Amino acid sequence: MENYFFVDSEHLSPETLAKKHEIEDNPSSRKNHMEYLPGMEIIKSNVCENVMEQIKRFDCSKYTAKDVRAALQHDKCSIEDFKALLSPAAEPFLEQMAEKARIETSKHFGNTVYLFTPLYIANYCENYCVYCGFNCYNHINRMKLSMEQIEKEMQVIADSGMEEILILTGESRVHSDIKYIGESCKLARKYFRMVGLEIYPVNTDEYRYLHECGADYVTVFQETYDTEKYEKLHLLGHKRVWPYRFDAQERALMGGMRGVAFSALLGLSDFRKDALASALHVYYLQRKYPHAEMSLSCPRLRPIVNNEKINPLNVHEKQLCQIICAYRIFLPFVGITVSSRESASFRNGIVKIAATKVSAGVSTGIGDHESKYTGKETDDIQGDEQFEIDDNRSLDTMYKDITDEGLQPVLNDYLYL
Repeated sequence: MENYFFVDSEHLSPETLAKKHEIEDNPSSRKNHMEYLPGMEIIKSNVCENVMEQIKRFDCSKYTAKDVRAALQHDKCSIEDFKALLSPAAEPFLEQMAEKARIETSKHFGNTVYLFTPLYIANYCENYCVYCGFNCYNHINRMKLSMEQIEKEMQVIADSGMEEILILTGESRVHSDIKYIGESCKLARKYFRMVGLEIYPVNTDEYRYLHECGADYVTVFQETYDTEKYEKLHLLGHKRVWPYRFDAQERALMGGMRGVAFSALLGLSDFRKDALASALHVYYLQRKYPHAEMSLSCPRLRPIVNNEKINPLNVHEKQLCQIICAYRIFLPFVGITVSSRESASFRNGIVKIAATKVSAGVSTGIGDHESKYTGKETDDIQGDEQFEIDDNRSLDTMYKDITDEGLQPVLNDYLYL
């Protein structure tokens, strides 16, 4: 098990501290966030152009109660209807939106709720993203699990009854290269029926390799679709290149992945525009790749280590509910995931309306599932968490709570022949 500290300002050498301040204080010292770096694949696609054109034309203040009523009456939700449902004018109609969303969810998903858990296998990162607990200047315990340790973690998770896992790493090709991630996928196939990845964006051939190793789907957070705000939040590293990140899901589909997931981190910028962009990203790719499974996540910014450089734009629970209901009405076939960043009470309520997938038995740290799942003390060094969670229910508790709500928890619905 590798373990070291990548430090914050109090522990940086004078030279590194000077570089950090140069990056922060002098925008001209940063690489252009819209230009690709060597080795980054460029694909021909009009999806980004279509999404950004719609965002430019979106003025949420122009929509009225009349527009919202019309959107709710339409059998099929257009892009303009969706914009109305995201607008402030829709806030008084939340109850009607929730009922329409509930009906759509019931039509296409029945009363099922899918369960999964994340497994962080490394938290090394080469990016300086000012809002992230893993960023390269934060003073946290860094760790990369060996294959033996990954298998041990997977055994513990599988023994709990979980059948779907999401493998995550920090964004470091040096410490978490493609082969390392691929071998992790092969191990996961021994224990789980569904394997997802949330890693740094890669090229089409690398996604194809990871799919061959056992990965079913890929999740990428765009964080924010506001390119100007993105530049101010992502100061260093490959993640700084906004367009390469935007096209990650399409490259994954080109590489043979069965499904892809999308998200903005609500609170980094204008949440209504980010919600619109996230859904349109799905909308246009859905038309281009109709065979693919697509899903949306709806995370809000949570407290992190050493976060003094960003003031989150508040997204309240009612606004989050509005976004999720609007997603469901606009994209009735799309899966919607609500993470453990949210409270148990919110998640219990939203799965009865629009969400179709929730995590259980969650840890955002490295190498701590045995201690968290079994209560067994371990001498292993553990890596620090990326952010705080709110809902820490185990799989058994989550399963019971969902059942008590009159819903059917689903651990897996795929049969491999």
